Amino acid sequence: MKYRAFIFDLDGTLLDSLSDLAASVNYALQAYGMPSRTIDEVRTFVGNGVRHLMSEAVANDTDPATFEEVFATFRRHYADHCMDATAPYPGIDEMLITLRQLGIRTAIVSNKIQTAVDTLHQHFFAATIDTAIGESDRIRRKPHPDGLQEAMRRLGSTPDTTLYVGDSEVDILTAQRCGIRCITALWGFRDESFLRQQGAETCIRHPRELLSQL
Repeated sequence: MKYRAFIFDLDGTLLDSLSDLAASVNYALQAYGMPSRTIDEVRTFVGNGVRHLMSEAVANDTDPATFEEVFATFRRHYADHCMDATAPYPGIDEMLITLRQLGIRTAIVSNKIQTAVDTLHQHFFAATIDTAIGESDRIRRKPHPDGLQEAMRRLGSTPDTTLYVGDSEVDILTAQRCGIRCITALWGFRDESFLRQQGAETCIRHPRELLSQL
């Protein structure tokens, strides 16, 4: 068995969180009299952390002080509503159970802040994923390699024995910077043609296809 550890992105890979993200984005925008964003717009904004998400969502002429207020409103709302509609994609739970039965170590590396990652990890994946890493003072957001490197340290794996699964151009670049093979999920927030242009090599359409990589 070549791969002994699987590391997963969270939003768009393990969890379909787009509806909750969009709801919190629009709650914050409406609170400050700004136009709402569509689901498709929010889909294009995610992947680089929630600060980037809100910086893309606010009106173009938003001053820095107002942005911080909008961002704080978003974070408070999302903290309370991050699991209203969020759920694992079809086939994710079954795939993770199979990996566990095969003795594969697993981790999450996300651009969400650590507290949000911990909440979602414990709620959805406490029994099937070994550890979860988010943005913190010590771990920079992807595409910085910090999160993947820390995950490999915790899992006791190396780039040659680790597989990374993500759904965005950020995930592809992060894996490249770590020398880890990346499998790109097509059920997430980006379409295949865009991901191929960004360097995606192996793309899958259902979580069960990951098992063939073993």
